[in-house]
Amino acid sequence: MTSATLEWGRQYAMVDPSHFRIEYAINPFMDPAVQPDPGRARAQWEELAATLRALGAPVEEIPARPEAPDMVYAMNLGLVALRPDWSGPGRRSVVMSHMRFPQRRVETPAARRWFESRGFAATYVGRDGVGAHFESGDAFPYRGELVVGYGPRTDELALKHLADDLGVQVQGVRLVHPAMYHLDLAFCPLDDDHALVCPSAFDDASAAALLKLVPKPVILSEEEAIGSWCANSVVVGRTVVMPSCPRRVRNWLETLGFEVVVVDVSEFHLGGGSIRCLTNPLDITLGRDLDIVSGGRVVVPGAAAA
Repeated sequence: MTSATLEWGRQYAMVDPSHFRIEYAINPFMDPAVQPDPGRARAQWEELAATLRALGAPVEEIPARPEAPDMVYAMNLGLVALRPDWSGPGRRSVVMSHMRFPQRRVETPAARRWFESRGFAATYVGRDGVGAHFESGDAFPYRGELVVGYGPRTDELALKHLADDLGVQVQGVRLVHPAMYHLDLAFCPLDDDHALVCPSAFDDASAAALLKLVPKPVILSEEEAIGSWCANSVVVGRTVVMPSCPRRVRNWLETLGFEVVVVDVSEFHLGGGSIRCLTNPLDITLGRDLDIVSGGRVVVPGAAAA
């Protein structure tokens, strides 16, 4: 029996790659001495956008800023949450990221202006170097909860802010692997029962908590997650759009009824991101993808719910 498909991930924002370059090193993949090829990067980006559109997932384009070479990684700009209003059309909101590294904070005002021009109300857990850090590549809805990775880029304190702001239960998981500094490098929801999970990215308690949350996880080795970037994929219905796919993982996915589509985005690996990093879902809905909880709640391994 096929599990229910994800309700979200059928509409995306992407940032124009015109100004993508490696200007500094804030993760293990970046080296300013090794620059992406602009023409090849543009072609890869356009192929990814065309692939999503062909699958029925509209893509909106956010203009890039010349002073923001990492802005192309749209997943990290903010967490969209559509809030239902049973008496009207609801409210479109976005929790803007508060980047750990100051080099990336220039992205947030430009992204906020784009979101607000589309009718999104912007909120923050921290801002301009003050308050908790939060990067939205660390947050995914799954089985009614918001799973949030914390440690390298997102502060544990941000979990409480997210729970209170959105009124949801937040399941925190601590990331400890230096090359998997965002949750989207180690965790990819597939459907209601399955997700790609790399336990090596987390401390033992968090890995156990995540594997308990996912009824039927597809376990990735450290080599598969880092070497093929395969957790940094997006899912549209029963299609998984991946930067590459090891044979063992492909066999599992096809057995589960997924179609695998591979799109080469290797130029963007030079900056430490892949397909999921390049795309930001615009269709996460409270009350559908995330259960609404009075007052919000945070659960982290080894601690009581708060």
